[in-house]
Amino acid sequence: MAKKAKGNRIQVIMECTEHKTSGMPGTSRYITTKNRKNTTERMELKKYNPILRRITVHKEIK
Repeated sequence: MAKKAKGNRIQVIMECTEHKTSGMPGTSRYITTKNRKNTTERMELKKYNPILRRITVHKEIK
């Protein structure tokens, strides 16, 4: 059975913004965690996109 998460850490999904607007098939997504108490707004990180083969901006979704 899965344990209930303790504390303020939650999992978030990061999706590439450049890939979304390019119209190419597929998506580049990463799963990471953030502290809900310290970071209340949506995260934005630079991550590697294997389809575009370069570093792009990934924003938090959901």
